[in-house]
Amino acid sequence: MCVRGIVRDDRPVCGALRTESGAWYKTLMARLIYSVAASLDAFIAGPQGDYDWIPMDPDIDFVEMYRSFSRIVMGRVSWEVYQASGGSPGPQLPIMVCSRSLPEGTRDGATFVHDAAARVAELKQRDDKPIWLWGGGVLFRELAREGLVDGVQVAVVPILLGGGLPLYPPGGPRLPLRLTKQQHYPKSGIVVLDYDVVRG
Repeated sequence: MCVRGIVRDDRPVCGALRTESGAWYKTLMARLIYSVAASLDAFIAGPQGDYDWIPMDPDIDFVEMYRSFSRIVMGRVSWEVYQASGGSPGPQLPIMVCSRSLPEGTRDGATFVHDAAARVAELKQRDDKPIWLWGGGVLFRELAREGLVDGVQVAVVPILLGGGLPLYPPGGPRLPLRLTKQQHYPKSGIVVLDYDVVRG
């Protein structure tokens, strides 16, 4: 099975081209997917940062979901939520936390960086599977401004919060989207919508 855009052991795989000198180089970048749960009124957390309104649907295969990504990228607030919620319900993935206030370095199972756009661009060149932009909305807006977001996946939870942390805070660029997949989970009422970001 091909792995998109990667060269291993001096052999080509999907998305690799060869130069006249015989070297293989990567032509396809890993996709950055903003994948979050959101209320029907487009909040990813309540007014106090609460997330107890998000149900754990037994029919959602979190193990398979995590396996579809190469790593997780998140902001400081999302990192705090991630830690408070006990971490990953799926296989452990490398985590990069983008924060201008926390010191850079590797600790507590994560790598902390200041320049989100530059580091994410590097990962997109290097990784062989999609990268999970775990949140939050502010980081999504920053990376969208840089043209780095390739897809949006929203698990719409059937609840109206009336306020909280927005899915996409004001001030971001307009992002035309194309629906590629939708799936309804009857036990929780969640509807998962997958979109590609339309370029140009």
